[in-house]
Amino acid sequence: MRGWNGGPRLLLRRLREVMAEPIGAQARLDKIVVQIAFNMVAEVCSVYVLHADRRLELYATEGLKREAVHLTTMRVGEGIVGTIAARAEALALPDAQSHPAYSYKPETGEEIYQSFLGVPILRGGNILGVLAVQNRASRIYTEEEIEVLQTTAMLLAEMIAGGELQSLAPAGSAVLRQSLSLKGGVVADGVALGHVVLHEPRVVVERLVAENIDGEVVRLDEAIGALRESVDRLVDRGEEAGPGEHREILQTFRMIAHDRGWLRRLREAIATGLTAEAAVDRVQSDTRAKLMRQTDPYVRGRLHDLDELANRLLHQLTGQALVASNDQLPDNAVLVARSMGAAALLDYDRGKLRGLVLEDGGTTSHVAVVARALGIAAVGSVANITSLVEPGDAIIVDGATGCVEVRPGPDVEAAYAERVRLRARRQEQYKALRDVPARTLDGVDIGLHMNAGLLLDLPHVMETGADSIGLFRTELLFMVADRFPRPAQQHALYKSVLDMVRDRPVTFRTLDIGGDKVLPYMLRLDEQNPALGWRALRIGLDRPALLRSQLRAMLRAGAGREMRIMFPMVALTAEFDRAKALVAQEVAYLTRHDHPVPTEIKLGAMIEVPALLWQLDEIAERADFLSVGSNDLMQYLFAADRDNKRVSGRFDPLSAPMLRALRSIADAGRAHGKPVTLCGELGGEPLAALALIAIGYRGLSMAPSAIGPVKAMILAADANEAAAFVTTLLGEWNGEPNLREPLASFAASRGIPV
Repeated sequence: MRGWNGGPRLLLRRLREVMAEPIGAQARLDKIVVQIAFNMVAEVCSVYVLHADRRLELYATEGLKREAVHLTTMRVGEGIVGTIAARAEALALPDAQSHPAYSYKPETGEEIYQSFLGVPILRGGNILGVLAVQNRASRIYTEEEIEVLQTTAMLLAEMIAGGELQSLAPAGSAVLRQSLSLKGGVVADGVALGHVVLHEPRVVVERLVAENIDGEVVRLDEAIGALRESVDRLVDRGEEAGPGEHREILQTFRMIAHDRGWLRRLREAIATGLTAEAAVDRVQSDTRAKLMRQTDPYVRGRLHDLDELANRLLHQLTGQALVASNDQLPDNAVLVARSMGAAALLDYDRGKLRGLVLEDGGTTSHVAVVARALGIAAVGSVANITSLVEPGDAIIVDGATGCVEVRPGPDVEAAYAERVRLRARRQEQYKALRDVPARTLDGVDIGLHMNAGLLLDLPHVMETGADSIGLFRTELLFMVADRFPRPAQQHALYKSVLDMVRDRPVTFRTLDIGGDKVLPYMLRLDEQNPALGWRALRIGLDRPALLRSQLRAMLRAGAGREMRIMFPMVALTAEFDRAKALVAQEVAYLTRHDHPVPTEIKLGAMIEVPALLWQLDEIAERADFLSVGSNDLMQYLFAADRDNKRVSGRFDPLSAPMLRALRSIADAGRAHGKPVTLCGELGGEPLAALALIAIGYRGLSMAPSAIGPVKAMILAADANEAAAFVTTLLGEWNGEPNLREPLASFAASRGIPV
């Protein structure tokens, strides 16, 4: 091939030798550009590094004037080098000065060079800088030369990403490791300062240069074969669940795995002298860079599929573990993942875990429930987070606002550290209120209860002084298990819960599965609208053996004490009647077989289906207590899927329609002498809790962390004054989307902390 001194494989070997030398960063860069220029028979080789402020700075050169190093800079998009950085694409020009983007930098002396070849320095699809060669004569660079320069840029990417060049940056500047402020959705409250641990760690490609190209091709082909087999198994399992969107996704996954163009690009990368794993890393980084700059959402949507396949292929080639292990956790670990199941989160060492950031997953996801139980800050729906961070990066997770700070500056870190100290002081103040009755200024007692679902939740009952467990989500036991829990396992769990909380009541909600809560060992049904489909009590009534086994385990666990059982997703009073009949059957069975039974059994209905709003008198007559599931009631009332980002924030629970619906439930409970508790997320927000008390609620169940702030609000509020204000507010409502502002103004004028 034209213009080579020793060939690409020799160049890579020499560069690896330079990378291993015990010399400073500048000396290393200077040697690298000399080697590249010599090998490619170019008069110039230059390295430009991207700064946090999106400036490209000349960091090393062979051929241009030495005094231009660390002096010449340009913005991304400025000049030919800036254009390469903006597009993340190579640019080969036989006459660079005639290119419309050409920008003359007199201090470099580059005007004597005519031809130009530049490639982006990429890592994970992100631009770290630009590597360029130039020649005096007009020259058409070959595809192989472009390929080799791109491969060479991989080595520079490792050097830049590793932070080695930070010592060369001006004071106060950050080379490439720029700070990022990202926004996501609130999942679990709290503030975490820590270091990144990738749940599915990226494979670190340590062996870049191939010793035997033919052998690397064989390794690649074998790994591709194994990958395709695993994907085919995934598709086969998906076929069993019937037609639907999941099947289309898996078929797309298989199509990409069998794509000949992808395989051809991988083999071409190996031909330049790379190992199979380095080739996969190179090709995926280039592909990611291109797709990230696409505006078509469908094309960008394929990015996750490609990333997933490349990640699986890299693990296949290297034999590295697919998920992080506890021995990889620092003492202040913040997990970063595309998505994660509840069971996976529980596998981590809770003593080291501080936070969680997800690309997918919102407030109501199962992993959110576990995050809140663990007391870690969590944020979801952070776009592209797994590609924007490196393991070990400093990171701050603000679970109250949904903000994530990656590689924060000293000022940001100090501000959040102060927030953590302030939160700790407030928590101490809340602890001091633990034994203080939750009573308003005008003497109205409010029951504060705790939501739970795991044994690790239960110590919070005593810590917070909660009156009871107002909602125990029994489905979490089923979700974190790898097979259906046997009746004995269920009985042991329910008995442990009752024993651990001693004299405090526990309200067990029967299995609330289906919809978005799919058990890993159950066949997933393909439903057009799962939230309105076969779920919760509907499954229990259609599969009575399932519900009866759970009821029997609960009743046996509650022998000799009060047992409170609540049925979710009741749409008709007839459904509640059928559920009550099943309880009666189980009591008769236990009595017949001489098993002790609870001294008292109270059965409640969860009001979350709007149809019950027109059956309130009937359900209040039948049930011993009522619980409001505000999360589901809200989404059904406004026909707004709470997991759909486009509509989930469109409607506010502190709006007249929602508050009127909630008030009607409280009124019905009072009229029939039945206690009513609200156990959705709404009750844990102090401002919302104030509104709920104003419309008649005297029981609220919430996450443990919310009990202190809500109690502090109650102690400063006058219930009758709040009721008069909210009654007037609802009576004079003129159609505004929410009532937060007037409610907040009312609270502020009375010194009520919300």
